[in-house]
Amino acid sequence: MFKEIIDIFAVRSDFFLQLIQQHIYLSSVAIMISLIIGMLVGILISKNTFLAPAIFSITNIMYTFPTIALFGFLIPITGIGDKTAIIALVIYGMLPIIRNVYIGIKNINSSVIEAAVGMGSTPLQVLLLIELPLALPVIFAGFRNMVVMTISIAGIASFIGSGGIGVAIYRGIAMSNATLTLAGSILIAVLAVGVDGILNVVEKYLIGRWNRL
Repeated sequence: MFKEIIDIFAVRSDFFLQLIQQHIYLSSVAIMISLIIGMLVGILISKNTFLAPAIFSITNIMYTFPTIALFGFLIPITGIGDKTAIIALVIYGMLPIIRNVYIGIKNINSSVIEAAVGMGSTPLQVLLLIELPLALPVIFAGFRNMVVMTISIAGIASFIGSGGIGVAIYRGIAMSNATLTLAGSILIAVLAVGVDGILNVVEKYLIGRWNRL
């Protein structure tokens, strides 16, 4: 089986390279949107804590939806293809960011905030120069989790007409081709682990640099 997988990668390298490019594009768009929305919502509820229970309840309910069921719910609204896939990935990706931004900011020692305010810092300065930098380790941990999850879930997007490595898995299942299915699964796993490894290095660098300041 291992030799067959190596052979299919060699023979169909152009096919797999195209799928990898599609997968990276699909995941990257969803990751960026999830990050932006998640950061904004996380900051919002950290400043207006009365909103937190409702926001977390909504995101938790959406998070429990099986991926295929969520795709099925969205298809009548947004159709098949990349748009529906990205919306679903964003829905799943927001929760780790929202939760970690909220927790990271709320766990900052209040005396640090009070000192900054006492020195004349504006709320925006406190957020950008104090709260977000101090919350960075927690936020980045949520970001890493979201990235790996998004790359993995994007493999199912092919079942609704989107691209990505999941196309190989879908075709493998449809044609009862275990080699093709396994090859696609391995590529997704390698991509997710590889990106997580890169983010781990970036995280250590950023936190180390911050600690030296």
